[in-house]
Amino acid sequence: MVVMNNIDDFPRAKARTLRFTCGAPRSAQAIGDGSLALFLRSDGPEDLVTALWLSWFDEAGGHHETKLADPRDLLGDHADSEDVPAEEKARRERAREGGAGIVSYSACAEGDRVVFTINGRLYLTEIAWDDGTEDGTPAAGPIVETRELAGAWLDEDPAMYTPVLNPRISPDGDHVLYTTGERLMLVDIGDWPRDVEGVDPLDDRVTAVYGVSVEDEDGNPAENTWRIGLAEFAAGEEMDRYDGFWWAPDSRHVLFESFDTADEPTWFISDPADPERPAAGRRYPRALTRNADVYLTLITLDFDPATLRYRGITANADVEWDREAYEYVAAVHWTEGHDPLVLVQDRLQRNDQVLQVATDERRYGLPRVLEEHHNDQWIDLVSGTPALTPDGRLVCALNDMDADTNRLTVDGRAFTPAGWNVRHVLDVTDADVLAVVQREPDLAPDEPREWRVAAEAGHGGGAVSAADESRVGAHDARSFDVVSLGYDGTVTPVTSRPGVWTASRAGDGIVVSGRSMDAAGVTMEHSLVTQVDEEGHAPAATIANHAAEPGFAPNVTFTRLGGHRLYTAIVAPSAGSPYARAERLPVLMKPYGGPGHQQVAAAQSYYWDAQWWADQGFLVVTADGRGTTGRGPRWDREIFEDMKDVTLADQVEAVRALPDAVAALNDARQTGHAAPIPAPDLDRVAMIGWSYGGFLSALAVLDAPDVFAAACAGAPPTDWTLYDTHYTERYLGLDPAVYERNSIIADAPKLSRPLMIIHGFADDNVTIAHSLRLSRALMAAGRPHTFLPLTGITHMTNDETVAENLLTLQRDFLRDALRNVPETH
Repeated sequence: MVVMNNIDDFPRAKARTLRFTCGAPRSAQAIGDGSLALFLRSDGPEDLVTALWLSWFDEAGGHHETKLADPRDLLGDHADSEDVPAEEKARRERAREGGAGIVSYSACAEGDRVVFTINGRLYLTEIAWDDGTEDGTPAAGPIVETRELAGAWLDEDPAMYTPVLNPRISPDGDHVLYTTGERLMLVDIGDWPRDVEGVDPLDDRVTAVYGVSVEDEDGNPAENTWRIGLAEFAAGEEMDRYDGFWWAPDSRHVLFESFDTADEPTWFISDPADPERPAAGRRYPRALTRNADVYLTLITLDFDPATLRYRGITANADVEWDREAYEYVAAVHWTEGHDPLVLVQDRLQRNDQVLQVATDERRYGLPRVLEEHHNDQWIDLVSGTPALTPDGRLVCALNDMDADTNRLTVDGRAFTPAGWNVRHVLDVTDADVLAVVQREPDLAPDEPREWRVAAEAGHGGGAVSAADESRVGAHDARSFDVVSLGYDGTVTPVTSRPGVWTASRAGDGIVVSGRSMDAAGVTMEHSLVTQVDEEGHAPAATIANHAAEPGFAPNVTFTRLGGHRLYTAIVAPSAGSPYARAERLPVLMKPYGGPGHQQVAAAQSYYWDAQWWADQGFLVVTADGRGTTGRGPRWDREIFEDMKDVTLADQVEAVRALPDAVAALNDARQTGHAAPIPAPDLDRVAMIGWSYGGFLSALAVLDAPDVFAAACAGAPPTDWTLYDTHYTERYLGLDPAVYERNSIIADAPKLSRPLMIIHGFADDNVTIAHSLRLSRALMAAGRPHTFLPLTGITHMTNDETVAENLLTLQRDFLRDALRNVPETH
């Protein structure tokens, strides 16, 4: 009964807790010698206001958590009513950030100074340490001071000094750079020297070090399509690059981006519910049109050695590379002791260059090509690459088509073994690369010893759901594992349980965080990996998690379906559900299905929504088709120029393979105590999805009505010419005929099944024009359909009431749609 009550409460609980993330630790960064780690966490399960925290070990190995900065202490009641600059809202939308308060931070190299913004104001937290007493009493903990930086400057001339966007502290901790969008601003941190008799502390000082502006023929300010120090839309939305300037490790040089959007189309986002409010115009890099023109500039800053005050720019050069051939700046990485690396891509992302930009006087600002790469379809971006080891070797990502593995190279030599697909690079040293990988067992059949030992102890591939004796399987494409990759090809696991993991490493310390099938919540563990005591134990502690939990464990069974052996999760009703003993249930396909994103993963949170749907009377199935990554570059590229047909074909394949798969699973269960999975009713198959999943859902009832009886399509990209350049052209190229073939607008006259379309008017990623064009085509063809336009809602459905009601409205729609479907199977 308790579980079913929690199921009933799930839509509201999910909305109120920001998908059960409020109160969970996140955004961890190991700092200093590794005994310290910064992280963010709100105070409770429904508290959206995130604070800055410190995890630390004392000399005896004891673990502590200290709150460094709380927005409510700094702003009082204003902390709960955010006033965030529009540009920061856009950055958060690109990063899918739904929290409030302190949502990001920047720490200096030593980690004792941290900067962040709250409500558009700039703050500095300083961390000092009590060395203890002379009698040997250990230190009481950190001495923390947080204050606003440069507040008087911001208030005196807001037009000049605000908004404060993307602040980054210098590695030496003495200065902060931020951008207003039109100016790159430098803050000299004051309030020092302290406690010196007869000497007044210096004040904070803000100086504009670079700017962009546009004037008309008469010299008056004109529309400024230039921005400085920000990442352009395509970088933030599709490349996961959110920075627009980069400090050198020596805190003297800065590399920054400026870009001009004048040639991009202007789109207008409006709120029809408020007709007095003007539409907001913005530039959008629409597929098959012009991108923003992106430039890089290198500058050298001069500081007074006595006061540390900024004195000016002593060197300045635009970085001249073949911008016409390589128009995308995909990544920038700057390693101490070396010049910066810049990864540039051509328009179709089939060729790239790794550039190194010189900072010495003789070649200042000149780039040289270190490596070039090519792929006949596209080159994947792997975060954290390219990078230099401290001793100067170049680490790059490689889509190795011969080995069918996404690998790493060092100075051009592939060193990671076949079958170990690298997803993210987390840290690069002279000894190893810390990375997130996905193992393909067919190519890498031998598991590391550490995983075998963990599995034997019940902590590895045999993780068992509490509600159902289904296994997540071994460490395969469903598991995002953190490992150490040696340059000799060795793989040493850092995480032992299958799950969705990441990590941050510094010195002797590491923070590992993520989710698994063993527990509902996020696990974050801070450990000192080299400080081992006489018994072989290293200091380690789990950082507290105050998040709510759904109150149920997903009743999920993992299997492989069809000729493509699609990784699949089948979610059946809970044991206490009125549908638990149903012999047969309608099927709800719940995919994302699009390129670069998996839905079948080794973490409970992926299946909470599915469990709610199952307890409404559905057998819920998620199948990861071709293109959804984790299985090697050939698998990913099966969708090239043919996303529409391939991704739909895989969902059809999964549906048709389902009856035999369920029967086989039930036969295997007869020797155990698990309840049988209800048989799938193939006469009543529906599909729901959001974004690409919404596209796939609409496509299902348009092009495969013999398989799918109804669909709910959320924010579907129906016309790929309306989506952005970097994503769309990667998969579809530049031929308009390919776009026409992959659009679903022309399919509108074929609609013969119930379809609900859902879209937010404020969506600036997949704009509502997509759904409006499909609805217009359906209306012109006389095809009835349901349309839910959501005012004020972006691509994230970030309103509590809307998020809750969307689930129930879709449920009721599908129940009605499937009620009178005739039986044919």
